[in-house]
Amino acid sequence: MDTVKPEKVGFSSERLGRINAVMQRTVDEGRCAGILTMVARRGRIAHLDCFGMMDVEAGKPMQPDTIFRIYSMSKPITSVAAMMLYEEGCFQLNTPVSEFIPGFKDIKVFVRETGSGPELADMQQEMTIHHLLTHTSGLSYGFHEDLPVDALYREARQNLGEGATLEKTVEALSALPLAFQPGQGWRYSFSTDVLGYVVQAASGQPLDVFLQQRVFEPLGMVDTGFYVPAEKIDRFAALYGKSGEGELGLMEDPATGRYAKPPVLLSGGGGLVSTVRDYVRFAQMLLDGGQLDDVRLLGRKTVEFMMMNHLPEALLPFTVNPGEPPAWGYGFGLGGKVMLDPARAGILGSAGGV
Repeated sequence: MDTVKPEKVGFSSERLGRINAVMQRTVDEGRCAGILTMVARRGRIAHLDCFGMMDVEAGKPMQPDTIFRIYSMSKPITSVAAMMLYEEGCFQLNTPVSEFIPGFKDIKVFVRETGSGPELADMQQEMTIHHLLTHTSGLSYGFHEDLPVDALYREARQNLGEGATLEKTVEALSALPLAFQPGQGWRYSFSTDVLGYVVQAASGQPLDVFLQQRVFEPLGMVDTGFYVPAEKIDRFAALYGKSGEGELGLMEDPATGRYAKPPVLLSGGGGLVSTVRDYVRFAQMLLDGGQLDDVRLLGRKTVEFMMMNHLPEALLPFTVNPGEPPAWGYGFGLGGKVMLDPARAGILGSAGGV
């Protein structure tokens, strides 16, 4: 994507310059080690700037081609992969997940805690692909504290350890009770990881191969994947976090951390690395109705359908992470949060934005 003067795409250079002062202050105050900001419009980049360090210990400043762990920004990519297979007729949105993962056929649902342990019930309806895309599956992540189910998730993750493949993870999830009946609640969860397994099963390809051949290569996302190859490791950012005293400290060295080699677990929910230039190409594809340049991944109507709110009024507002306020003014589409009412959300934006 070309970089142009902001005025070429309707921006003010002076007003975009305000971004720099805020980002630099964030670094100077020790809230982040480094930041990379980009603003694009009409398919062209109007602002791209770097602040602070990508690796404090190595003395490396942030660079435009720095590679980052994108965590849950992996979810829209996996969701697009699933919708590509939907367009090809591999499944319908109401297809039961058990058609691809038989263990989900008889999964139980948590009802309440009793003196003799959790009371469980059968599913009233089977979990579907639509439930996975909208996080209404009843699955969890294990970091909530409101239900005993989450303690079971934490125990299962500990038992799986670092050698857990996607197949073993999905098998373990199918042995745990759901937090609620499918379709009757909203919970941020392993839904997109399970969706990644569905992509594997429906396509007959490992998730990393499918994404590489069907998404990354066609879109020119040359630095996106599940790990950072040795020849690119010098561009990989170190990972920092706050200590108990509030000081910023190194959590993962780029050369020795888990992303420096191919992973055992292909996590479609949070396992990808990418650059800002790669991700803006993915975002532009969605903005352009499923097509970038001469490459089409999805039909326009499919993208519009993904951007609609798919949650009933009874499930709004939802809360993404424990301790956060409810997401007033937002709904949830197929793979991501969508803005319904900017005034209710209390943030500048447009209805239908993500």
